[in-house]
Amino acid sequence: MSHLRPALLTDHYELTMVSAALRDGTADRRCTFEVFSRRLPTGRRYGVVAGTGRLIDMVREFRFAPEEVEFLLRTGVVDEPAARWLAGYRFTGDIDGYAEGELFFPGSPILTISGGFAECVVLETLVLSVLNHDCAVAAAAARMVTAARGRALIEMGSRRAHEEAAVAAARAAYLAGFRFTSNLAAGQRYGIPTAGTAAHAFTLLHDDERTAFASQVATLGRDTTLLVDTYDISQGIRTAIEVAGPQLRAVRIDSGDLAVIAQQSRELLDSLGATETKIIVSGDLDEYAIAALAAEPVDMYGAGTAVVTGSGAPTASLVYKLVEVDGRPVVKRSENKGTIGGRKVAVRRHKPTGTATEEVVVSQGVPDRQANDRLLQHSYVVDGEPVDLPGIEQSREHLRECLISIPWEGLKLSAGDPAIPVTVVPAG
Repeated sequence: MSHLRPALLTDHYELTMVSAALRDGTADRRCTFEVFSRRLPTGRRYGVVAGTGRLIDMVREFRFAPEEVEFLLRTGVVDEPAARWLAGYRFTGDIDGYAEGELFFPGSPILTISGGFAECVVLETLVLSVLNHDCAVAAAAARMVTAARGRALIEMGSRRAHEEAAVAAARAAYLAGFRFTSNLAAGQRYGIPTAGTAAHAFTLLHDDERTAFASQVATLGRDTTLLVDTYDISQGIRTAIEVAGPQLRAVRIDSGDLAVIAQQSRELLDSLGATETKIIVSGDLDEYAIAALAAEPVDMYGAGTAVVTGSGAPTASLVYKLVEVDGRPVVKRSENKGTIGGRKVAVRRHKPTGTATEEVVVSQGVPDRQANDRLLQHSYVVDGEPVDLPGIEQSREHLRECLISIPWEGLKLSAGDPAIPVTVVPAG
């Protein structure tokens, strides 16, 4: 759960709309907003839903403290009636959506928020901030997990992100299948296994590499990882095994031509009797670099910058759009930014073998259910109260199953069409 108070993580214009709607009497009209993406990032074949659990926690905490209301009133952001309304704000509507770990495609209604106009619109910025970040990280991380072909990954991007974004990114990467994170706050908040080695600074601190390795092994034992590329990698490996013995758990390599170095390092370790010592590689790895190492003797990958920045797609490009007012569909008709009105219901269609073939989205109705359809939306909040939500381990498993279900072409790292098509059926 974030330590930031969420209420002012909001754009000014949300409160402009709240103030005007309260004054003209439309603030309580029953409305439905939907979160979706019009397109996937270039080169991507699927998106991954992540961040919903974090978001529901923040909606639960979404209150305006007296000092926040005073600030908004003093600076003219809101007038007196709006200030009184904000002082008593509490979300009382409903939130439904795709499960965390679910795949999504252009047009998928991944989150639906229903309630009075004002109480829903004031959540827009927070909803998009959380989901655009976490979904982007999870999609990039899922591609890295696929590229790793069963080998473990550790998320180590905290130093490349805002301090709170780093914790959220660690959670999203773990959901996507990473085995560990280096971020201790993520370990405490979400129960994610943490791992870490040492930096070159620790080796440079000591008079020589042997002394640095001996200190680390004396403190942590042989079940540790020694960073062997501060000076000469081959000599570093020899020194590591001399100090720790062939029972050393792992060595880490953070530079150079990793494909060539991994081969040479494996041969050297084996010749020294360290046949069980693992090789961990890191250094600006993304899904393409990981895929290029698929044939090499690498046991674990450390990925940082590419994970926390969405590997070139730092946002999922999700939007938050009003689609229904008092049960009536409303439609935005702007050029290139049109929407389909009405609340949507979505199912994923599958072959009897379990392979997904299509996503069907129906506006103001229910799809004709077929034998192997799976309903995609679930309740998160009912009448303002959160309902039981799956834990992160369950969400990890759900994503794993979803990735197995899409056609194999959908897992390719090359550019192409979405893994499955989405058919949106308008109302009427």
